[in-house]
Amino acid sequence: MTFLPIVERELRAASRRGSGYWLRSGYGLLAIIIGFFVFLANIDSPSRNIGRDMFDALGWLSMPYCLLCGIRLTADCLSQEKREGTLGLLFLTDLRGYDVILGKLVATSLSGFYGLLATFPILAVPLLLGGITSGQFWCELLVLVNTFLFSLAIGMFVSVLSRESRRAMAGTFLLLLLFTAVLPAYSGLQLYFAPGYRSELAHILLLPCPLFSLSEITHPAFGAARQNNLLWSVLVIHGLSWLFLAFASWKVADSWQDKPAEGWRRRWREWRYCRTFGNAGYRKSLRAKLLTVNAFYWLAARARPKQGYWRFLGLMALPWMWGCYKLGSDWFNEGVYFSTAILLNASFKSWVASEAGRHLGEQRKEGALEFVLSTPLSVKEVLRGQLLALRRLFLGPLLAVVAIEITFLAASLQRESFHQNPINPVLWAAAILMLVADVVALCWTAMWGALTVKSPNSITGVTITRILAAPWVLFVVGSIMANLLAAPDSTIFSWKYSVGLWFGLGLAVDLAFGLGAWWVLRSKFRQLALQPFVPLSSQVARFNARIMEYARALLLSDHDWYRFFASGPRNKPENR
Repeated sequence: MTFLPIVERELRAASRRGSGYWLRSGYGLLAIIIGFFVFLANIDSPSRNIGRDMFDALGWLSMPYCLLCGIRLTADCLSQEKREGTLGLLFLTDLRGYDVILGKLVATSLSGFYGLLATFPILAVPLLLGGITSGQFWCELLVLVNTFLFSLAIGMFVSVLSRESRRAMAGTFLLLLLFTAVLPAYSGLQLYFAPGYRSELAHILLLPCPLFSLSEITHPAFGAARQNNLLWSVLVIHGLSWLFLAFASWKVADSWQDKPAEGWRRRWREWRYCRTFGNAGYRKSLRAKLLTVNAFYWLAARARPKQGYWRFLGLMALPWMWGCYKLGSDWFNEGVYFSTAILLNASFKSWVASEAGRHLGEQRKEGALEFVLSTPLSVKEVLRGQLLALRRLFLGPLLAVVAIEITFLAASLQRESFHQNPINPVLWAAAILMLVADVVALCWTAMWGALTVKSPNSITGVTITRILAAPWVLFVVGSIMANLLAAPDSTIFSWKYSVGLWFGLGLAVDLAFGLGAWWVLRSKFRQLALQPFVPLSSQVARFNARIMEYARALLLSDHDWYRFFASGPRNKPENR
């Protein structure tokens, strides 16, 4: 028997997959664009500074990609097999646990690794500009690949223990958050409050953090001491990666079996069900209440509204109480207000993007949406029920966030320093209006993505990219180009133009994607919902297909290809 047969098969299949070439080209082009704009932003600086800034920017922008690959690629690979009942079929053969784990690891991560690999030549450009050494370059490649493997191993480990998609992705995110944020934060607090007490323990807590490894490389004083810290950090992260994979290989053979729930497990499932849908009396009253409004409203909102964001607001209150106790009146300043508002806005928008299209995506994947459309319910009623369910879920937290930010604005107006800077009230008003506009656009775009994106797990990424990431990319590009083309004494450097550009681009993106999604859902909802997968339209693909048809026509006889061009590709003659 061939060693690791699934790995060999997946490597052969991936080598013939056309998407790998597009991914490599796309990520490589993105790295080139980022490096180009970093070069333009520092064009007046010495070449050593340009090379250093480009190297740091590409490294720190590649790190989130490596960390998120575990959530996007491997967190749901085995849990999906368990839901579909196909994982147990693999163990009817002579395959071992490590065969399945390594095979799934290669199958799911190869395209992501191709994307990371395409950025490596761009990372070598700063070597030509100066500012970094060849050792730093190779160390950064090692750290990025090691972080990529670490994220995939955590996703595989959580996927073995989970059955539901969202729980698997949430568990992977929490484990990554533990290593990248919680442990370093605890280490920093320990060093801050007790600098000389257990400093070695605080240093050890930093070793499993990939961000610590990258910070050692990008530090200006990269010497022998930081190289030693880097070596230990890489070894610890690599060892944890193989530990997660070893545990997944040992557990996967038993994880697919459906065991009857007995004792505390049965009571735990019953408690979870009652916590999600309520007891029998609550379900009966809610059903009667929602069905009188809209039947699809009951289907989408029969579960209790999730309290995750309310818990997040409660956790946010803890550092505020600590700051009030520790700093007193010094805690209440514009910097704290703005930082808190940014965190509230970013977390709430991310939550909306992850929840708005989840129900429609799951219904479409399971085929339940086809049954809904076979009823007398119209498309207008279905969309109205979905919007009512989203309003029931998001309206309360949205009003709470807006009320908190208005309170911050009112508190800032009482300070004299706030009136000295005219940008503050304008920025607060723009941020609050943009929050409401983004939430509306996120809801419509997520519902559109639920009907057009192939995997329900990709809905959140597509929605965030269109509504949240695109305006900032356009803002950075527009600011850099304006700084390059405008005169030094031009009024384009005023804060009015910066805030106006940011607000205008954000509102334009919301209108473009939000109204586009609204129109598609109102006019093509039934066609999109009844098809298993509708790929995004590609002008390049249609152009290439037409060229291939014309090339095929040239191989026919003279009269035939003349009739082919005269009638068009759809009425092409028979092959001879």
